[in-house]
Amino acid sequence: MVQLRQIGKEELSIVQNIAHQTWPSTFENILSTEQIDYMLNWMYDLRQLESQVEKGHVFVIAEESGNAIGFAGFELFYLEGTKSKLHKLYLLPSYHGKGIGKTLLHEVARRVREAGQQRLLLNVNKDNQKAIEFYSSQGFIEIYKEVIAIGNGFLMDDSVMELTI
Repeated sequence: MVQLRQIGKEELSIVQNIAHQTWPSTFENILSTEQIDYMLNWMYDLRQLESQVEKGHVFVIAEESGNAIGFAGFELFYLEGTKSKLHKLYLLPSYHGKGIGKTLLHEVARRVREAGQQRLLLNVNKDNQKAIEFYSSQGFIEIYKEVIAIGNGFLMDDSVMELTI
């Protein structure tokens, strides 16, 4: 049985570890190895994750038999506005298709709703069809596309999706 729990700064290495296990297979046919390495080292640096928590990001991990198998990272009142943002949701590849991603997403949506927010945003790589199909199946709709320069000559070429809670 999968259990969810919120973690603090002292456990962010769990998020970092799962990201390093999931990103290579998630993005191997979408991004270059160099960009995957660059983004992992940038986005999942422990100091960067700690800074996110200090700014109000929340991390929830999914565990099975005491082992961390996935996580979601989100921010209520994104940009001090009326929407929340799902920044991260990843599962170890062997746990895909078992409903755990839905469980994590429903937990985030519950917390968003309890905070009085009505919309949940996310960015997803425009070529990550598996993720786009997953989010679409959960009620997200694409609201626009954006390209973001992230440094070192790399870009994030994303679909921005939104769910009305």
